[in-house]
Amino acid sequence: MNVSIVIPTLNETRVFEQTLANVMRLPCHELIVVDGGSGDHTVDIARKFTPHVIQSPPGRAEQMNRGADQASGDLLLFLHADSWIRPESFLKMVQFLASKPLAVGGAFSLAIDSDRWSLKLISHIATLRARHLHLVYGDQAIFVRRQVFRDLGGFAPLPICEDLDFFRRLRKQGPVMLLDDCAFTSARRWITDGVTLTTLRNTLIAGLFLLGFSPHILSRWYLAVR
Repeated sequence: MNVSIVIPTLNETRVFEQTLANVMRLPCHELIVVDGGSGDHTVDIARKFTPHVIQSPPGRAEQMNRGADQASGDLLLFLHADSWIRPESFLKMVQFLASKPLAVGGAFSLAIDSDRWSLKLISHIATLRARHLHLVYGDQAIFVRRQVFRDLGGFAPLPICEDLDFFRRLRKQGPVMLLDDCAFTSARRWITDGVTLTTLRNTLIAGLFLLGFSPHILSRWYLAVR
């Protein structure tokens, strides 16, 4: 099973080289980076690791859709620019889908890359949320069969919560799996903005989105309180 990894980027110089170094350890078919107009050296860094660098209007949903359009793998794995998985976790993902032909995709458990007890607790709660409430965020490395992704029309053109929306629709297509293996994500947001504010903000936005509030209004509010 060939896997295409798609990473959307926007001004990620500070973390991106380490992410790509981790990604290059994975036996993937191709790595596609979709940049949304970075003003730093993100694109230069990407081109050191892959010939598949695409320019796109900014917006994570749009960028991931454009990357998926160019992908040739049987399976799509979407990673954030500050997230990665281990090679053994990658293989478990492939083995799961190879052994479950009716399964359509899934995601990983979350591990925030920090020794802080508060962030370890948040990682644990996020995994429980995903497992029992089926609320999966993009930093959990969503994966999906390419044909299923196309059947769904890709990510909806939302400015925020496109990951929650996509996984909710994905579950209606067939069995999904939340793997015990972790997707690791940088702690930079929590450290920069504060653990309490970041957690409350993310929880509130997700809750309001699920209650039907406009993603466009939520996006403006999110940017205002960052």
